[in-house]
Amino acid sequence: MTGAAGRAVPGPSGPVWRKSSRSSQNHDCVEVANLVGVVGVRDSKDPAGPVLTFPAYSWRVFLAAPPR
Repeated sequence: MTGAAGRAVPGPSGPVWRKSSRSSQNHDCVEVANLVGVVGVRDSKDPAGPVLTFPAYSWRVFLAAPPR
């Protein structure tokens, strides 16, 4: 679920954020979480910062696209 300004709204235990497998080892990390009906994406260096949200279907299409 997202609130004002696209921020994740925690549920009883909060969203479960996981680091992208493509993130670098120097802490330049992108984290993703399944939110209500959408997928949230944030910068791990700023967990209280803005969250980009994408419809779940669009996120699946993005992940299924062949790499360039």
